[in-house]
Amino acid sequence: MLKTVDVVVQILAALVVVTSFLTASTASSEALKTANLLKSLSVNALISGEMGTGKKTLARYILPQADVLEANSYDEILLTIASKKELIITHIENFSNHKILNEEIKKSGVRVVATCGEYFNNDYIESLFSVQLSLPGLNSRKEDILLLQEYFLNEMRTSFGLSCEVDFDKVDADISNNAHSLKKQVYLSALLKNMDENILMQLMEDFLEPRLGNNNDYRDFLHLYEVPLIRSGLKKFKSQLQLSDKLGLNRNTLRKKMAENEEFGL
Repeated sequence: MLKTVDVVVQILAALVVVTSFLTASTASSEALKTANLLKSLSVNALISGEMGTGKKTLARYILPQADVLEANSYDEILLTIASKKELIITHIENFSNHKILNEEIKKSGVRVVATCGEYFNNDYIESLFSVQLSLPGLNSRKEDILLLQEYFLNEMRTSFGLSCEVDFDKVDADISNNAHSLKKQVYLSALLKNMDENILMQLMEDFLEPRLGNNNDYRDFLHLYEVPLIRSGLKKFKSQLQLSDKLGLNRNTLRKKMAENEEFGL
């Protein structure tokens, strides 16, 4: 068995699919090389990192034919270990007995690629996995963000049959949850580009209905109309003077409305 190695991947490709990585940087290419090396070696590997960094997808790239099981599926995991040649275990930190897991994997000879959150120190895990990879978040992979955005946009176009465009230069990429939050943002941005008044009003109706019931509802929810109106107006006309003229308001009224909604960035 290979000597235990800590392979820290500086940047994983922005998106990993079952057959390929998408890479936009030298570090992403190095991550692909590491994954390809693991595909050719009969060793166990542990992939750690934040949610949305591509851990499970990378595991599936390495073992494309393997069953994928959550660590809390105790009995199913032990059964699969005894009957299959390869296995992917996600969130392995949640497995209830790492000693038994270690013993059963070594006894059966099954090859395992596992994922976990932040790396955790465990003697049974240390002895089980010959290669350990740590995948950084997208905040350390800035070169890959645009590639991911474009991929998700094309995916969304195909899924919904749309031909929309999104100007990513005008969007602050939401990488708070790495690829998960970025994909959600791209999908929402693209769908909004194709939204007409009827859909918008239906969304507002669905949002408001369960929240209505107080005497001040009209005033409490008026900001849902005023804030986007003022925001878009300021972006388009560049000045409060022009905006007040276009809205048919005097400047004092506009300033008052902006002050009332300053918590929303006005």
